[in-house]
Amino acid sequence: MDKHREESLKKLRDIGVVHIEKKNVSSTALTKLLERKAEIENAFGIIGTYEALAKAKAKAAAKNGETPIETPTSKRASDFVSGDGVPFSDEALCSSDELKKRDLILHVVNLEEKKKFLIERLNILDWERNRIASWGSFNPEDIAYLEKNNVVFYLYEYTPQDLVNIPADIPYIISSRDKSVACVVAIGREIPGKNQFEVGENSLAEVNEFLADTCDQLDQINKQLVSLVARKHVIQTELQTVLKQIEFETARAGMELLEEAPAESTISWLTGFVPSEDLDRLKIAATENSWALIADDPAMEDLPPTKLRSSPLVRLIHPVLSFLGTVPGYREFDISPSYLVFFSLFFAMILGDAGYGALLFAVALLVGINMKRKKGEIPDAVKLFMVLTATAIGWGAITGAWFQIPHEHLPVFLSALIIPPFNNVGPVMEFPSFLQNIFRLPAEVPTGDLKTRWNIQFLCFSIAIVQLVWARGKRVLSLLPSLKAIAQLGTLVMMLGLYFLVLYMLLGIEMPPFTLWLVGIGLGLNFIFSEQNGGNFFVNIAKGFANFIQIFLKAVSCFADIISYIRLFAVGLAAAMIAQIFNDIAVPAEGLGYFGLAFILRLIPVIIILVAGHGLNLALTALSVIVHGVRLNLLEYAGNHLEMEWSGYSYNPFALKQKKEETS
Repeated sequence: MDKHREESLKKLRDIGVVHIEKKNVSSTALTKLLERKAEIENAFGIIGTYEALAKAKAKAAAKNGETPIETPTSKRASDFVSGDGVPFSDEALCSSDELKKRDLILHVVNLEEKKKFLIERLNILDWERNRIASWGSFNPEDIAYLEKNNVVFYLYEYTPQDLVNIPADIPYIISSRDKSVACVVAIGREIPGKNQFEVGENSLAEVNEFLADTCDQLDQINKQLVSLVARKHVIQTELQTVLKQIEFETARAGMELLEEAPAESTISWLTGFVPSEDLDRLKIAATENSWALIADDPAMEDLPPTKLRSSPLVRLIHPVLSFLGTVPGYREFDISPSYLVFFSLFFAMILGDAGYGALLFAVALLVGINMKRKKGEIPDAVKLFMVLTATAIGWGAITGAWFQIPHEHLPVFLSALIIPPFNNVGPVMEFPSFLQNIFRLPAEVPTGDLKTRWNIQFLCFSIAIVQLVWARGKRVLSLLPSLKAIAQLGTLVMMLGLYFLVLYMLLGIEMPPFTLWLVGIGLGLNFIFSEQNGGNFFVNIAKGFANFIQIFLKAVSCFADIISYIRLFAVGLAAAMIAQIFNDIAVPAEGLGYFGLAFILRLIPVIIILVAGHGLNLALTALSVIVHGVRLNLLEYAGNHLEMEWSGYSYNPFALKQKKEETS
C-alpha cells in the first residue's frame, strides 16, 4: 500500500538483497539532500587539504616535547566559533545533534570563503604597496589639502634614462630615484603626453598596516582550519548519513503508483534484481509484510547487475578490476581466475628480477603486518601484491636475475636455482622426443645469452597460444548448440596454425607440414559458419564468403595478437639492460680496490648510483606492468578473443552499509 511506502522501504533495506532498478527521479526532498551532499563534500575536501599540515605540526610538537596538536585520528574536538559567532564546546561537537554538524560544515565553508577573499585582498594590497613604494610614506590627504589650497603640482614616474625628455620650460623636482624609477613632481604645469601618477586612497604606512592585518587574519584562519582537521570524522559521518538518505529518497521517489485507484487503496511498487540464492529471503519478507511479489529470470532485454562469486584466492584480483573500472556484463564471462593466473605471470616476466621482487615483497609484507595489527585483516590489494612479487621472485630465480648480477658472480645457492633453458651455458636443448615431430630447432641453434632470449621468446608465444585458445574455447562452449560455435572453433584451429607460422618467422623453428592446413581449415569453417544465424544454410554460406575481407582481417588480427605477447620479453629485456647499464656505471671493471679510505670514497657514489638507477628502473618497470600486463588481459585476451565489452555494472543492493560490506 502506498501509505506504507516508507515503512516498507525500511524493511526492504533491512533485508538488503534487492538491487533497485535505477530511474531518473526528482523530488523536493531529493534536491535538498543533493545540495546538502555538495555542501558536505565541499567541506570535506577543504579539510582534506589541511591534513598533511596538521600531521606535520603534530609530529613537530611531539618531537619538541610540546602538547600534541590534534590529528585527524583524534576523537577530542577543539573549540571553534560557528558561523553566527557562537562558540562550540567539545561536548557540543561530539554530540549527534544535526544543527551542530550543520554549523560545523558551514563554518568550514565560510572560513575557506573568507580565506579566498583575504588572499585576493592580500594580492591587491601587495600590488598597491609596490606601486606607491617609490614615493615613500606620504599622506594622500596632505596632497588633497594642498590642491584644495591652490598649490598646483603633478606627479609622474620616469625611468632615469627618460628624464631628459621632460621639457626644459617645466620646473620639476625629483622626489626619489633608484635604478628603475624616478619620481618627478612637476610644479605648476602638466607634462604633455605623459600620464600622471595616481595617488590612491591610502598611504604606504596604511597599506603596510592593512597587509599585516590581512596576513594575521589569514594565519588565524589557517590555524582554525588545521585544528578542525580533528573534526574530519564528524563531517565524514555526516556525509555517509546523507548518502544513505539520498539512496532511500531515490528509492522512495522511484516507486511507481497505481494512480487510477482511490487514495486510500493506492498501491506502489518497484522493480529490481535479486541474486537467486537470496530470493527465498525476499519471499519470506513478502509473506510477513503482505507484499505482492513477482519474480522471474531476467529477460534478454533486461540489463541486470553483475555479482562476481569468487573464492578468497581468486578475489585477490578484484582490486585490479575495481581500479580499472571494468565490470563484466551479466551475460559475459567472469575472467577473474584466469586473469589472476596470467596477470601474475605477466607481472613476473615484465619485472623480470628476483631482487626487485624480494624488495617489493618485503614492503608488501611490512604493510600487511601493519594493517593486520591496526585493522585486524590484510586487504586483498596487499595480498595480491604479495602474490605478484612472490611470482616475480620465482621467475627471477629460475632465470638467474638478481639485480642483473652476472650468473658467474652469483652465490652457489642462487646459481643452483637456475633451470637449464636459462643458464647461458651451451646451445638450446632439443625438444622432448614426443614433440620433435612438431617443434624442430632452427638450423643455427642459439647459444649463450641468445639461448636464454630464444627460450623466453618461445615461452611468450606459447603463453599467447594457451591464453588465446583458452578464450576461443570458452566462446565455442558458450555458443553451443548454435552453428556459429563451429565458426569460433574454426578461429581456434586457425590460431594454432598461425602460432606455428609465428615460430617459423621469428624463431626459425621449421613449420610442421600441417601448419597451412590448420590455417586453411580454420578460414573455411569461418566462411561456412560465421553467418549461420538461422534461415537458409547455403544462403548464409554465401553471406560468409561475402565477408571475405572481414574474415581475412580477423586472421591478420589473430596473427598480430600472438606476436603481441613478445612484449613480455621485450619489456623485461629493456629493464634488464637498464639495470645492467647502471651496474656497469657504478662498479668499474677493475673493482673498488682494497678496503680503506679510497675504497670508502669510491663506495659512496657507487651506492648513490645503484639506488637511484635501480629505483628509476623499478618505477619504469612498474609502469610497464600496468600498461602491458593489463593490456594483454583486457585487449588481446578478453576483448579480441572472448569478445567481452565490459558492459556491466556492479550489484549494489539497497541496504545499510554493514549489509553491503557483508554482501561484497
